Amino acid sequence: MNLTTSTQTNPWSKGEIRPVSAQSDLTLGDVITPHFLGFGGCFNELGWRALSHLDAQDRDRILRALFAADGLALSYNRLPIGANDYANSWYSHNETPGDFAMDHFSITRDHQALIPFIRAAAGINGGEMTLFASPWCPPTWLKFPRANNFGRLIWDTDHRTAYALYFVKFIQAYQELGLPIQAVHVQNEPDSDQKFPSCLWTGEHLAAFIRDDLAPAFRAHNIDSQIWLGTIERGSFNDWLAPTLLDPAARAEISGLGFQWAGKYAIQRARQAAPDLPIIQTENECGDGENTWAYAHYVFDLMQHYLSNGASAYVCWNMVLEPKGKSTWGWTQNSMFSVDPATSNITENPEYWLMRHIAGYVRPGDSVMAVQGRWAANALAFRKKDGQTIICLQNPLSTDQDIVIDLGDHSVAVTLPPQSFATLTA
Repeated sequence: MNLTTSTQTNPWSKGEIRPVSAQSDLTLGDVITPHFLGFGGCFNELGWRALSHLDAQDRDRILRALFAADGLALSYNRLPIGANDYANSWYSHNETPGDFAMDHFSITRDHQALIPFIRAAAGINGGEMTLFASPWCPPTWLKFPRANNFGRLIWDTDHRTAYALYFVKFIQAYQELGLPIQAVHVQNEPDSDQKFPSCLWTGEHLAAFIRDDLAPAFRAHNIDSQIWLGTIERGSFNDWLAPTLLDPAARAEISGLGFQWAGKYAIQRARQAAPDLPIIQTENECGDGENTWAYAHYVFDLMQHYLSNGASAYVCWNMVLEPKGKSTWGWTQNSMFSVDPATSNITENPEYWLMRHIAGYVRPGDSVMAVQGRWAANALAFRKKDGQTIICLQNPLSTDQDIVIDLGDHSVAVTLPPQSFATLTA
């Protein structure tokens, strides 16, 4: 039995465990998710740019920390279809107007950064990686107005059919490289009209596109990648989920539900309406580039909310960035690692230490357990395939907290330092 703790001043140290017979503050309950899919991050161009400031040895050090079995072993990872807000510049895989047959489709741009990033990770991960993808924006000529940001898909048969074929071509191109795409989510944040690549959809249009265009295109081209309803970033179940889940034909075509940001407020109703569908969290909230210890506690709260409500995967956003993490359009965001382009200095940020406490111990196929007791709102528990129990805790308060944990056949006490994270393995 071991206890590891992290505080802002001491990010990784051993803690003390004491046998006790006192009333417990935390007890394990039933299984919430019997087969956890994994933790992951998003492969973004600016992440590879940050890694490119390093020599091979230091770059490998970060990649191993993120993807190796003795690191975070991030295995359920996302990539964009075309540009996202952390691309070096805006692009799609086909900007030839009127090319409804997608004859000019090409992933040449992805060979500059995304594919090297993914291959470097896969080489360390050992082939246990799942990739899912989503577009931030269709090719601009499929939209009105014609722009990377703002606007909507032109809603007629020719443009919808061409866009479904665009998904097919993307999956085929990555498959040819030995990088299978396990699932696609139809649109990143369909209700957000952004300065960066984006496209507005209604819930009804998502259902119709999945039912009438995308799923038939997958069948016609023998594509076995899954279609997920995501990535939903709003909390209204009736606006974004009901049009698909309550339409039997559309519902039959989806394999899961993906949520991020305010979408977290819809996951309880989604679980009620579709208990047979897996739910995943698709993008961690990004902070402001300051990478504070306080924000790492906020991320723990997000993870606790998603996993205790049945999410079977949790995906970080940027894994590596330059300091402050400034996007192409000017927003600064957090990352697990920062790389200074002037000095090649590497900083392990607080969210890395948080993820080490959780992703560092939990693997695909483990179970997420319910917890009860006065400390349950600040705890996560997992049962590994070999029977080992993992309990992850946070102390958000400014004083030491003594916690008694009921492990079934005995109880133990641990002391959580102020504003700390802790992991008990039993």
